[in-house]
Amino acid sequence: MPITYNVHSGVQLENDIRFTLEVLPNDSHLKASGQMITDSDSIAFIYLLEDETGYHYLKFGQEVWPLLVTTLKAVDDPSLQIGDKELTLHGFKEELDMLIFNIEGNDNYGAEFSKAVEVAFSEILQA
Repeated sequence: MPITYNVHSGVQLENDIRFTLEVLPNDSHLKASGQMITDSDSIAFIYLLEDETGYHYLKFGQEVWPLLVTTLKAVDDPSLQIGDKELTLHGFKEELDMLIFNIEGNDNYGAEFSKAVEVAFSEILQA
């Protein structure tokens, strides 16, 4: 069963976006998968982390979506601060960009989720 880690905050240091976790994983062998999915019921984006047991979820709820918009404008993929370790979330920007353009006007994700994405990412969608 995948473990879900909720991302509630992050910081922007010039062109470097770094997300943080309040609850640190016990497993320090987590790796970035380069894949992202959605959780339309929770109105969230999920970045997949992996280890030897399988996938785990890094969940980005609406409270951090403004930082996701900033991330899409940055040059590099963001990182995740896990204690004293930093993990680059490879493929994050590409996956998120693809998802928001796929979600725009697509109620297959649920009308509430689609509308929330269209509003939060309007600056990116109109560029």
